[in-house]
Amino acid sequence: MIRLSRLTKSFKRLRAVDALDLGIEKGERIALVGSNGAGKTTMIRCILGEYTFEGDVAVGGKHPRRARSEVLGRIGFVPQLPPPLKMPVSELLRFSAAVSGRKVSDISEIATRLGLDVTTFARQPFFKLSGGQKQKLLISIALGRNAEVLIMDEPAANLDPEARHAFFTLLAERVTTATMLISSHRLDEVAALVNRVIEMDRGKIVLDDKVTDSPLTGLLACTVTLRRPDLAIGKALTEWKFTPSADGLVWTGSVAGADRLRFTGLLSRYVGLLTRVALDEKHSGAGNGVAEGAAP
Repeated sequence: MIRLSRLTKSFKRLRAVDALDLGIEKGERIALVGSNGAGKTTMIRCILGEYTFEGDVAVGGKHPRRARSEVLGRIGFVPQLPPPLKMPVSELLRFSAAVSGRKVSDISEIATRLGLDVTTFARQPFFKLSGGQKQKLLISIALGRNAEVLIMDEPAANLDPEARHAFFTLLAERVTTATMLISSHRLDEVAALVNRVIEMDRGKIVLDDKVTDSPLTGLLACTVTLRRPDLAIGKALTEWKFTPSADGLVWTGSVAGADRLRFTGLLSRYVGLLTRVALDEKHSGAGNGVAEGAAP
């Protein structure tokens, strides 16, 4: 599906991508990880045909610069930084639908599933939306294309927990039809989404490994019990839509299965306050808890 051969890209004296050889097969879901400056975004921009480069790149057998319209027609892209577009949301939706041969309703339905009612913001310029609203709209446009390749640069960075779960569910629906390349500087952010991990450092690939294929749609019922009420962890759990008991000691809510690592990472900051944490698969029988722990 995607082939890189000796791909090299330099900016003056800085070699951002250094002689990469890489093959991405149809149906693979790849986490592209590495620190800021590792070369991830530069590689993506070369695949999209936005940069000139040395070496060769092919997407579905087509060169991304010589056949740019054909290549971009096969790709749904979510950028790391939203573009500063001044056009109203309604105009952006019409334009995006027109260039991809889809209907505006295809995009707006996905936005609704992510928790964004596009009719509310129809006349508002895109650049005036909040970070989360921009991200939901860009994801909706990318998925609304029904593209065979999805390239996403930190796609869930500004999403709330409910929108993240909806996002994972939407990706799960594309598992059999789309190849995915998901860039992130943290593996735990995307680990449950992918079946292959590629790590970059200083423009080179330093790790390329298959990982266990995980379901994207699981939802976990979670209970967090505290030693005492605490404002900091209370605020953090409220952001995850958890609700407290009357005494503020027991918090209950739901966590997307693909967010399990991210959520337990959050709890690790407050381990001294925890007496019990339980994560159980929803709709499963008794005794099928995914994880349960008690603080000493």
